[in-house]
Amino acid sequence: MLPSLLAVFAHPDDESLLAGGVLAQHAANGARTAVVTATWAPDSRRVPELIEALTILGAGPPRLLGYNDARNPEAAPGRPRLVDAPLDEAVGRLVAHIRDFRPDIVVGHDALGQLTGHPDHVRTHQITLLAVEAAGLAHLHPDAGPPWQPAALYAATHPDSGVGPLRPPLEAVGKSVFAVPDPYVTTSVDVTPWADVKWRAILAHRGEVNRERALPGLLARMPEADRTQIIRTEHFTRLTPGPTRAHPAQLTT
Repeated sequence: MLPSLLAVFAHPDDESLLAGGVLAQHAANGARTAVVTATWAPDSRRVPELIEALTILGAGPPRLLGYNDARNPEAAPGRPRLVDAPLDEAVGRLVAHIRDFRPDIVVGHDALGQLTGHPDHVRTHQITLLAVEAAGLAHLHPDAGPPWQPAALYAATHPDSGVGPLRPPLEAVGKSVFAVPDPYVTTSVDVTPWADVKWRAILAHRGEVNRERALPGLLARMPEADRTQIIRTEHFTRLTPGPTRAHPAQLTT
């Protein structure tokens, strides 16, 4: 059986776009999977689409931190934006989910904020790094449940060589394209057997599919061959959480 997996992403649809294949793969092999979404309130218009996408992926009910989107105030009216929320508060909320679900692996955004550098993506990356470490330390956020240390943390990312046909449509709608040097990628997963499931999960986010500048909409208007090339491989960088045993008299790399 594959290890249990908790994905932590900023917005509804990020989970399907960035790790939908891996989530489907793990669920199909009997592993526990779940998704924490940092923005959008439970009663917002995008959460029913998120529920549908997670059902398709086999990732259970949504887990929501409930913050507002940095660029869309309708996400959680009256609530603070994720980028404005006190860091320790947001970390504590995520720690509670990690300790409750007790995953072997946590997957989140990379430091660049995924291709377009969205501020919510960058902030979610920062929160996830801190929460994965804090979750294993009993003295941090003691009210969030018994400590639990995930064995691995992976950042979903895009290598320079893997952007391919994504670059022209993103640049055509005025978006930046941030990718990492190829050596920064430690793990590339061929999710071709689960690509159809992943694509159905992406399509479940109908509001984004109907938007001209949103990535689901850009993918939906692409030639099928180009779209398949993009979604059939998912790239990650492993970021080791927790302490690593080293020689007691020196620092090591």
